[in-house]
Amino acid sequence: MTGLQSHLRQRRVATKQEASESDASQPSTPALGEVVWGKTPGGEVFRVPTTHDVLTTLFHPGYPKSHLDLLNLSSLALQIGIFFSLSRQAAQIFFLLYFAFWRATYDAGLGWVLTKQSKKKWIVKEVQRLGWLNEERRPRVRSWIREQLAGKMGRDYSFDELPPEYNTWLLFRQAVDLILVNDFLSYCLFAFSCFRVPTGLSTTVHIMRWLGGIVLIGFNLWVKTEAHNVVKDYGWYWGDVFFQRGNLVFDGVFELAPHPMYSVGYAGYYGLSLISGSYAVLFASLAAHAAQFAFLVFFENPHIERMYGKRKVIAKRVPVTKGSPKSEKEATSGRRSTDASSVPAMTDGETATETEIETETEMETIPCERAKHRTNSSISSSLSAEQIQGSGRRRAHQKESLSQHDLFNKYFRRDTVILKNLDLLRANDVMLVLIIIYGLGVSFMPRLSDKAILIAHFVHAFIWLMIHYVGLGVLLRAQSENKFVVRHFVKNYHYFQNDGGKGAVIEAFTNWKVIYNLTLCMTYVSCLGLVGKTYLYPNDWKVGNELLRHTVGVILIGLHIWASMESFEVLGILGWFFGDFFMEEFPSHLEYTGIYRYLNNPEAMGGAAWFGLALISGSKLVLSLAVARHLANWWFLSRVENPHMRKLYGDSLRKDAGFVKVIKSVASKNAKRLEVSAARHAPELKRVVKEVKGTFEKVYEETADVLEEFLAKSRPKISEVVQDTKVLLQQSREKLVITRVANDLSSYDISKYKVTALPSTSTGALRFHLGEPITIRWQAPQKHSRKDWVGLYRVGANKSTLITKVSSLGMWLPVHNEEWDGDIPLRLDTPFGPTKDSDCGEVTFMGDTLPWIAGQYEVRYHHDGKYNVLSLDGPIHLYVDKPPTIDFTSVRETLIRIVPLCLDSDPSLIPISCKLDLPQFAESVGDDSESEDHDPDDFAFYSERQAERICAVIKQMFDIEYAPEVIVADANLTALANRILLSKEILTV
Repeated sequence: MTGLQSHLRQRRVATKQEASESDASQPSTPALGEVVWGKTPGGEVFRVPTTHDVLTTLFHPGYPKSHLDLLNLSSLALQIGIFFSLSRQAAQIFFLLYFAFWRATYDAGLGWVLTKQSKKKWIVKEVQRLGWLNEERRPRVRSWIREQLAGKMGRDYSFDELPPEYNTWLLFRQAVDLILVNDFLSYCLFAFSCFRVPTGLSTTVHIMRWLGGIVLIGFNLWVKTEAHNVVKDYGWYWGDVFFQRGNLVFDGVFELAPHPMYSVGYAGYYGLSLISGSYAVLFASLAAHAAQFAFLVFFENPHIERMYGKRKVIAKRVPVTKGSPKSEKEATSGRRSTDASSVPAMTDGETATETEIETETEMETIPCERAKHRTNSSISSSLSAEQIQGSGRRRAHQKESLSQHDLFNKYFRRDTVILKNLDLLRANDVMLVLIIIYGLGVSFMPRLSDKAILIAHFVHAFIWLMIHYVGLGVLLRAQSENKFVVRHFVKNYHYFQNDGGKGAVIEAFTNWKVIYNLTLCMTYVSCLGLVGKTYLYPNDWKVGNELLRHTVGVILIGLHIWASMESFEVLGILGWFFGDFFMEEFPSHLEYTGIYRYLNNPEAMGGAAWFGLALISGSKLVLSLAVARHLANWWFLSRVENPHMRKLYGDSLRKDAGFVKVIKSVASKNAKRLEVSAARHAPELKRVVKEVKGTFEKVYEETADVLEEFLAKSRPKISEVVQDTKVLLQQSREKLVITRVANDLSSYDISKYKVTALPSTSTGALRFHLGEPITIRWQAPQKHSRKDWVGLYRVGANKSTLITKVSSLGMWLPVHNEEWDGDIPLRLDTPFGPTKDSDCGEVTFMGDTLPWIAGQYEVRYHHDGKYNVLSLDGPIHLYVDKPPTIDFTSVRETLIRIVPLCLDSDPSLIPISCKLDLPQFAESVGDDSESEDHDPDDFAFYSERQAERICAVIKQMFDIEYAPEVIVADANLTALANRILLSKEILTV
């Protein structure tokens, strides 16, 4: 029965004692002998009638058969008839395809419609849209459905008294039964058609094969039977996507294995494969089993998360004592937890359901509700200003007892897991990537010809040259101009502040040193590899110039080594690794000693070894590599190092080195002697010089005129392109949408639609601080569409005032928000909803529906869930208040205002110090049940999106970028203020 029962939901019915033990905050579950109660998404509570399983209703002669049952039985009989009428080979092909069809219908078809039902109540919505349960619109269809359902139910079923969601679920069950039984039978018939007796096996093996198959099939039937006894029909047919009946717990067979109905529940597939002795059946079973796991991953688990998931508090600091014993649950859980304060979004490993007020009997009782209990304890009578200001020294650094959140961020900093969190500015990650690339390259490199091998070595050496000189050069120039590398580490990694704020600089420079040394070594290694492939040992050193080439080559290599050693002796370890690009503590002064007495850039002599190797090998490829290295080094010196030197040392940087001065002096003396000796030819020489000079000046003037004319003509176009580029960059997050336009606007009086943004309570104008709620007042005719909605857009994002053509990015609200569940209308069967006469109202944008980038915005009123604009208002100015001075007090006071806004003004998340300073939170100060050593500046999150808001506001206020992980790691006003001050100090160019 594997195929028939593979749809088993991992849900259960809990007893009263179990329910109270599992979650004290949930309503008490009545004892056995009480009726089952359900609740629709709209809040309607109803009594759930008794249902029967598919085998009983379909095959028991005592139960009446509906038209759908007869269709189901006919399809089963047709399959059996086809099986006996076809040849063996034809039956195999037919039932393989037939089974694939029903399996796809189950896993893909049911998975798709159930996902839409879970997200948007799509099945119920379609039934209501078609009017199948509406007596006025489709009386015959409704009567037929009522007859089909009532005949399969008991006396406690009343079609007219039950909500549409429940009747729709019963109708959906009929379609599920048709799919499941045909899926099961087609698989069995396919296996029977493939049955064979394998040859070459002993009698013992055949006996073991049959016994093993029978045991697996029996185990499959036991698992399914036990599971159905636990979950009943509610879980069996995904009842929780239609109406609600509880939370998640474990019980019975669900403690046997992870996801038993998707893992061991398919043992019968492999049992039948053993008995049939067919690889075709085995592979078909594996494919079907994989499809069922896909159903689990893409529908079941996401639905469980949506329906039963709990909000997880991030960065909640709960002090832990060193060596404190674990709770019994933690000690036996068999899992490693990363946050003692976190509540799992769903039960580990398994999914089952506990009903709040549920049993599977028929005794009636009145549904009861339980009050939510909360332990409240007030903090100390008051917190002095000294306590709040002194909270900069974090509790994590003051006391031996740390929170698990702080310990976690102390030992884990975006560590690389396989390739997750890979950062190519971290030396360890670069080495990891290189090891993987070289390992795969060696393993999968095909056999190459000698010529191809030489080309591969040349390309390999050339790539390392470009990485070392050009790649690292660009990185180093960015570090010189805006401290790019240090900014990267400041943005992405959390540093405790007992390092004086230099942790990012130290880590950036440490990783830079390793990467620089690695690439430098690889340039030599790759070059030597090419030389090794091109070098031929001379047979006779006296023939030709072999000895000369080798001698000069060795001299050039020696010159390279000497120049490098002399450079290192003068530069030291700091200059060798370009430390002045990273650190400012070291004194900035120039000393022209050693080899620098003669040369400004002795690194240029470092290329001598490459030309020496080219001479020794006699290879044009090595010579080309040497030339490429020389050009790349010249670019590095002229575009990276020299500009930084001029920026750092200014006028103290000499223009000419000693060697250049001597050459210029000798050239000047020789020029004077030449002038004296050529005095008699002076008139003729002057004439030639004048003609040449005039020719160059004429060419220059003509070129300048042509260039100026070109720029004059192209300047408007260039300006337009630049402006369009800016707009495109600003709209990079505003993806174009497929605009849906209504065709019935002629029946609406557009002049009666009006939308108005109400002024801010703090400024009295249409100026709102980022995160401040924005209230919009709308006005429309009484018979307006219930799907009308309002959106916020950046001014200029939409050129048209009649149609909106860009996505709202979630910044929208329906005008009748109470009639929607997210983006799903709740009352689709009533054309005008419960408030027919409403012709005006207000909606308030807050949280994720607000823009979090300062600028000018406009509000647009849209018609009937489409993109026709009926009214607009604006501009609305969103701003951020930058502190007048960058000091601890002003930065912290700024954070006191913006952090609560970014945390949705949730009293359970914002710091106590904000509650004390901001009057709107004064009433909630006593609601915090925290330990005595709780830092009043600590705050928490429900999602990283809240941390992303803080990152966005800090970027706009202080021009400092942080990753959300850094904000989550701090989660403290004072720590964050200190981090901003230290970052500004470090990143000031």
